[in-house]
Amino acid sequence: MTRCGKQATRGPAPPAFLVLPLMLGACEGRQSALMPGGQDASQLFLIFMVMLGGAVVLWVALNGMFYYFTQVNRRHFALRHGNRIIIGAGVILPTVVVGALLAWGLSIMPSQRARGDGLVIRVNAEEWWWRVEYWPPGAEAPIASANEIRFPAGSRTELQLTASTYIHSLWIPSLGGKMDMIPGRQTVLTLHPDLEGFYRGQCAEFCGASHALMAFEAVVMAPSAFDTWLASQATPAAEPVTQDQMQGKSIFRREGCGACHTIRGTEFTGAVGPDLTHLASRASLAAGIMEVERDDLMTWIAHTREIKPQVAMPAYDWLSPEELAALAAYLESLE
Repeated sequence: MTRCGKQATRGPAPPAFLVLPLMLGACEGRQSALMPGGQDASQLFLIFMVMLGGAVVLWVALNGMFYYFTQVNRRHFALRHGNRIIIGAGVILPTVVVGALLAWGLSIMPSQRARGDGLVIRVNAEEWWWRVEYWPPGAEAPIASANEIRFPAGSRTELQLTASTYIHSLWIPSLGGKMDMIPGRQTVLTLHPDLEGFYRGQCAEFCGASHALMAFEAVVMAPSAFDTWLASQATPAAEPVTQDQMQGKSIFRREGCGACHTIRGTEFTGAVGPDLTHLASRASLAAGIMEVERDDLMTWIAHTREIKPQVAMPAYDWLSPEELAALAAYLESLE
C-alpha cells in the first residue's frame, strides 16, 4: 500500500526492443570478453557462442515439447511413451549434448597453458596495485614497471603470477581468461594478443577495501614498437631540467619518498611501492583510476587514502599547493 492508502500499481513494461539496446551496450568496449583482441579471447568467445547456441536449442526443444503436449496434442497416451520421452529428452539428450560441449570446450583450452615465445612478464599483486617485471630472453635483470602490462602483438607471452598478501585474480577480458594469484605460489598464464590497442584489466577476486580500484592498462603494440618501448624502459630516469622539476626532486628527497619508491639513476631505491622511473610514460595513475597529469598527481599525493581506502601510501596533505605542483612537475618529467 502507498502512503496515501491506495494500492500501488506498476506502469507498463517497456517494449523489449527498447530494453535490448541497453543490454547490448555491455557487449563492447575495451573490457568486454565479447570483443576479443587475441587468440585466447577468441577461443573463449567461440566457446561462449557454442554454449549459448546449445542452451538455446535445449530451451526451444524443451519448451516446444511442453507446448505440444499441453496445447496441440492433449490426448491421453500410454505411460511407457511418457517414460520414454522423459528418459530420452530429459536425461539422455541433455547428457549427450552437455557432455559433447564440455569435451569440445576442454579440447581447445590447452593453448592458454602453452609455453610463451620468449618474453616473460612477472606480475605480483600488491595492495592494491600491480608490480610488473619484464624478462626478455637472456636478460640477467628485469625491467621494472607497475600498474600496466604491455604485450607485443602476434606472439605468445608468458605471465608468471604471484601475490604478496591476499589472493587476487588477473583478468584482461578482451585478451583471455582469468588466473588466480596466490601468496607463496606461482601460477602461469600465457596470452597471444593479435590486435594492437589499449585494453583494461582488473582484479577479478575480491581482495579487500580497494578491490574495485585495482585495475590496470593492457597495451598491445607492434613488435618493433614494443622493442623500442622496452629499450626505453630499461634506461635511467631523465634528469630534471626546469626549476619546478628540480624543486620537486628536492621535495621528493626531503619527504623520504625514495624509501618506498625506486627511480633508477638516482639515490632513490625503495622497494615498497611502485617503481617510478618512467611513471609519465604510463597510461594511468594509481592502478588504472586516474591519469598521469599535473592535477591528478597533486590530488593523488595529497589524498591517497580518500581516493583508495587502506592503501599503504600516506597522504601528504601538509604540503602546500606550490610544493605539490613542484612535486607533480618532477614526476611528470619521468618519461
